[in-house]
Amino acid sequence: MSPARAPYYTPREVSRHCTPNDLWVSYLGRVYDLTPLAKENRGDILLKPIILSAGKDISHWFNVKTGDIKTYVDPQTGCLKHYTPQGRFLHVPPSFPCSDWDTDFGRPWWRNTSYEVGILSSKTRIIRIINTLTSQEHTLEVCSEETIYEILGRYLPYNAHAASYTWKYCGVPLNMELTLEENGVRDEDEEFEELKMDCDSHTASIHLYFNDDLTEL
Repeated sequence: MSPARAPYYTPREVSRHCTPNDLWVSYLGRVYDLTPLAKENRGDILLKPIILSAGKDISHWFNVKTGDIKTYVDPQTGCLKHYTPQGRFLHVPPSFPCSDWDTDFGRPWWRNTSYEVGILSSKTRIIRIINTLTSQEHTLEVCSEETIYEILGRYLPYNAHAASYTWKYCGVPLNMELTLEENGVRDEDEEFEELKMDCDSHTASIHLYFNDDLTEL
């Protein structure tokens, strides 16, 4: 089995964490759980833009090269300001001199890696998993970067004994340490789109064969 690594999340999974008591965001390819930040600053008006963005990707707030909040020159004042499209938020300094600006918070939250929980998938895929022993089928949205072992983890809620099966595609056993693409399960969404075909009607199917099933000798 591959060594443990940071988990991948789909945008849909991130979007489920969309309340002040369960607040996730994604930016610059990473996923962050800002629930502790929200609890520590409950009632602070500067928390509002973050709450409004709960469950969403906020990469547009950041400079890709520096990883910091975007800045721009105000055309009226000529001063450098932070880009805060939904209003100034926690740890962003005011745009004018202010005596009550508290700077003892340490690292700004977007630089605090302790909030990081995983990686945002750059492309998700829909696959069907068919249990040949029970004839049950389940459709899963998975991350294209995930190995078959990691996909197996997503499937466990439907079959707690998933590891006792041989996973196959077109009759060929899959290498559990490789991704779908690396196993020859191609992502043909772009081709289907070019041909104006419905991608959802052409879902790759993974067949599971129980290892103790004597019919599979």
